[in-house]
Amino acid sequence: MQIDWDNLGFSYIKTPWRFVAKWKDGEWEKGELTEDNHLSLHEGSPALHYGQQCFEGLKAYRRKDGKVNLFRPEQNSRRLNQSARRLLMPMVPENMFIDAVKEVVKANEAFVPPYGSGATLYLRPFLIGVGENIGVHPAPEYLFVVFCTPVGAYFKGGLKPTNFIVSEYDRAAPNGTGAAKVGGNYAASLLPGTEAKELNYSDCVYLDPATHTKIEEVGAANFFGITKDNQFITPQSPSILPSITKYSLLQIAEERLGLKAVEGDIYVDQLDQFSEAGACGTAAVISPIGGIYYKNNLHVFYSETEVGPVTKRLYDELTGIQFGDIEAPEGWIEVVE
Repeated sequence: MQIDWDNLGFSYIKTPWRFVAKWKDGEWEKGELTEDNHLSLHEGSPALHYGQQCFEGLKAYRRKDGKVNLFRPEQNSRRLNQSARRLLMPMVPENMFIDAVKEVVKANEAFVPPYGSGATLYLRPFLIGVGENIGVHPAPEYLFVVFCTPVGAYFKGGLKPTNFIVSEYDRAAPNGTGAAKVGGNYAASLLPGTEAKELNYSDCVYLDPATHTKIEEVGAANFFGITKDNQFITPQSPSILPSITKYSLLQIAEERLGLKAVEGDIYVDQLDQFSEAGACGTAAVISPIGGIYYKNNLHVFYSETEVGPVTKRLYDELTGIQFGDIEAPEGWIEVVE
């Protein structure tokens, strides 16, 4: 297969191997790599009817010396188990999770994009409830799967500012599953996201479901803003997915850029405090926000065409760490050997 590494989109490309393990009778089977990229499920599987499923997303990065880095995979393991706990699914042991990810990367190493292309190998671990069932109760069996695909930038244009629009829809309910990485949250975002794109915005901004006054998430990514007095602020809410990228940026902003890092309320009618803004996540990495459209007004931050200097420094520091060009904080990088 010939792949144009410099022009990859964010879409599925079949790679040769994936990992599959089954949970049955109270324990995990060993699991194995398989070339089959199709799953055979019982028609009564709770994943299909009642949404008993969750997933993760992480990446493998080709270094300059040819080795391959994983970025904080233990955090993805812990978040998967937080989601699983919310849906009454079995925990996937952390060593099993990380070993499976490494096995998939090693088996598909030819698909890890070359250093310098900006592309990465995206890994999708997921956990689904399967087996004979029709009542609303947990599944009798579960599948844990990890597959991968090489990807380019999540938002077209890469590190270029794009505009977003505030949505009237809610992403998640108060005390619901907003903090879990479950498919239902994303299914609910398809309609508002499509409507935003039809209006030529990259995606929509979701406000808090209780009051509709505070920013929570930006499409499938977390929001951050840089204030005019050098604070890095991200929203804090029990409905927000705990982004590994966001928490990494909070630490980088404070320890390496000298900003004051804050998790707190961000009121949508107080955007004037920010000189720059962006969306962040594993898929998006950092996507600069040019402007946010709200109540018939487009609030522009730094620029609709140029990346702000702090956002650029954060992006360079984070990606430098991920690709092995900049020394990482202790424990952040796992080398696939």
